[in-house]
Amino acid sequence: MTGTVVDAFRAEADALGHAASRWAERDWARPTRCAPWRVRELFAHVRITLGRLPGMLAEAAPERAEVSAAAYYRPDHRFSPETDAARIRLAQDQAPGLDVRDFRGFATALADRCAAEPPDRVVRTRHGDAMLLTDFLTTRVVELAVHGLDLADALDRPAWLTPPAAGVVLSLLFGRPAADLPGPPDRLLREATGRAPVTLDLTGLRPLTLG
Repeated sequence: MTGTVVDAFRAEADALGHAASRWAERDWARPTRCAPWRVRELFAHVRITLGRLPGMLAEAAPERAEVSAAAYYRPDHRFSPETDAARIRLAQDQAPGLDVRDFRGFATALADRCAAEPPDRVVRTRHGDAMLLTDFLTTRVVELAVHGLDLADALDRPAWLTPPAAGVVLSLLFGRPAADLPGPPDRLLREATGRAPVTLDLTGLRPLTLG
């Protein structure tokens, strides 16, 4: 599998890993908008969401894809209070043992493994969805990009959103290229996901249910 989504995943994960490698210990304890998580727990959550990929690729592929990247974010049990509570606890449990030093290598290995898969590879998510790997990887780019903004804002740092990731996520949200959309991509993504007051033209936005 080659092309835009793998490139975006690789670029955005590397940018996050590079940024995180420079944070001081006090930075990791800063609160985020994703309460009750602090920076360390939110970073742990992102790593957890990426870490499910190897197990998915190790399983037999479903016969066909049934769910798109956009449909993955439908408002069902995956974003219920019970699921959210379990998601919160898992990140809190794993955060204390988090080793940021391996993140860039970990993400690079994941990107390489995905790139080696055929373009029609289908995987099954932990929620039971049969998806094209390219579509599931799109959802991982969403995790990296959106939570990357959450982390940058929590630390009062400039956003490190990469052009490839912005292109993938904004295309998912609006159905057209980022170059055709108004405003800086990081501002547009914040507004489109409810992370900032709306000041830009969001015509065509297809809102996603995000946990």
